[in-house]
Amino acid sequence: MKRWIPFMKSDPTVAVVRLQGVIAGGSRGTLNDQALASAIEKAFSRGKPAAVALEINSPGGSAVQSSLIGARIRRLASEKDVPVIAFVEDVAASGGYWLAAAADEIYADSSSVVGSIGVISASFGAHELLTRQGVERRVYTAGKSKSMLDPFRPEKPEDVERLKGLLNDIHTNFIEHVKARRVGKLDAEADLFTGEVWLAEKAKALGLIDGIGHLKPMMQDRFGDKVKFRQYGVRRPFFARLGAHLMEDAVSSIEERAAYARFGL
Repeated sequence: MKRWIPFMKSDPTVAVVRLQGVIAGGSRGTLNDQALASAIEKAFSRGKPAAVALEINSPGGSAVQSSLIGARIRRLASEKDVPVIAFVEDVAASGGYWLAAAADEIYADSSSVVGSIGVISASFGAHELLTRQGVERRVYTAGKSKSMLDPFRPEKPEDVERLKGLLNDIHTNFIEHVKARRVGKLDAEADLFTGEVWLAEKAKALGLIDGIGHLKPMMQDRFGDKVKFRQYGVRRPFFARLGAHLMEDAVSSIEERAAYARFGL
């Protein structure tokens, strides 16, 4: 009833957006801009939240999707004039840290893994296996670089050099994002952009996060014991929940397990 009575002040609300899993476009990852757009928009737009809290548990993934999600968060934070506070759970690494850096403040559990500000590309080479099996690979292209890094053909030094150039450019974008979002907070003497990860206390000392803390008690300390929480996140399609995409989900689960395993999780 309180909301309908004029001039009566309602209890503050914190919108909580859960960002968990691998960041990738389409069905390859749990998190991408298309899947999250509606939840993020609602978090900032429903009522007037005192803050938007990001619950982050991600080993990273697509640089593009990380950038799109982060840009959407910053755009809405500016438009709605709402502070954004990130809370790291197990890990905010690589693209996961990109998302955390979109917040105005970052907090973590003392055992959280933070960082991995780098870029990686991993593939395989199977041309020798094909040769031993008597299989001939036939590729026809228009454009000399069209078959760059084909895993079934011998690796070319010029292709590797070209790939490294792309990775370095993406790495530069990542570094600029972190520096812009953590301006005045980063340890200027430390090399923070090697892809290394740290536990929260060290990450705090380096300026990558603002402190150690958990979402509910910190929000209650800041906005009072009567603060309310509204949860937002990715909703899986109905048929996916029934198991209509079992094989696709199984592959995604294996890939996600491998991504978390890189950080001992």
